[in-house]
Amino acid sequence: MARDTISDLSTFLVIAREKSFTKGAAKLGLSPSALSHTIRLLEERLGVRLLTRTTRSVSLTEAGERLLQTIRPQFEEIEAALSALTELRDKPAGTVRITAGEHAAGKVLWPAVEKLLPDYPDIKVEIVVDNGLTDIVADRYDAGVRLGEQVDKDMIAVKIGPEMRMAVVGSPSYFARYPMPVIPQDLTAHACINLRLPTYGGFYAWEFEKDGRELRVRVDGPLAFNISRMALNAARSGAGLACVLEDNVREDIGDGRLLRVLSDWCPPFSGYHLYYPSRRQLSPAFAVLVDALRKNDAIRPPVPY
Repeated sequence: MARDTISDLSTFLVIAREKSFTKGAAKLGLSPSALSHTIRLLEERLGVRLLTRTTRSVSLTEAGERLLQTIRPQFEEIEAALSALTELRDKPAGTVRITAGEHAAGKVLWPAVEKLLPDYPDIKVEIVVDNGLTDIVADRYDAGVRLGEQVDKDMIAVKIGPEMRMAVVGSPSYFARYPMPVIPQDLTAHACINLRLPTYGGFYAWEFEKDGRELRVRVDGPLAFNISRMALNAARSGAGLACVLEDNVREDIGDGRLLRVLSDWCPPFSGYHLYYPSRRQLSPAFAVLVDALRKNDAIRPPVPY
């Protein structure tokens, strides 16, 4: 295969992933017009159109999709083999890209990375905060972090955090106006703060369980947010009840700024897991990070209230 063809196929892969000549050019350090010229020459040599271009978007044709599915695994194997060569260095080196939700990134990933980097100056870690269910293969991440129950069966999953619990909380000023709910159904009479999460395709339905009985309550109220930090701030102000991770409100509950209700309906559930494709060859840098996360001090039983 001609060297130019290999280079052009590599360029095609970047554009196919980014679905944009502008973004692809930024990644490759070239101009959009240069990339467009490269793809045009590749299409002429192959005799088929690979991309459909409009003023706003770039999409794959049927031939382009077939080419992408054919060559992507081979290029990924080459990249993995090149990355593995870092084993010949005195210390692991390279970039590790991980996607995680805001809470996992701050509470689990960052503490481990913070301890790791001083001992491994040649390792670079990119953490992308995304509360959606990201496709780590399509988006070229080395790994992702999700709750154990959300990890696909074809992935390798490594436990990196303790079991967790949800907590329904409200401020003392709120409960001065409204009675405390005793059972989840009582929430229908309360001002609840909704949380819109991409993993649920809409508002999060508050989940409860007791004595083997599971309940999902669609709550209602005057406020809704797409990040739990804002919902928690609103609860602190007395605007309503919030359902958040227990880890985020331990200090508030301990100091009396927030009061917890329905604790007996909130059992522990599977905590965070690092996951990655089963066929992935671990680079030395990635292996070091996995080991650091396994040893994370966060792996301990949840503190009960």
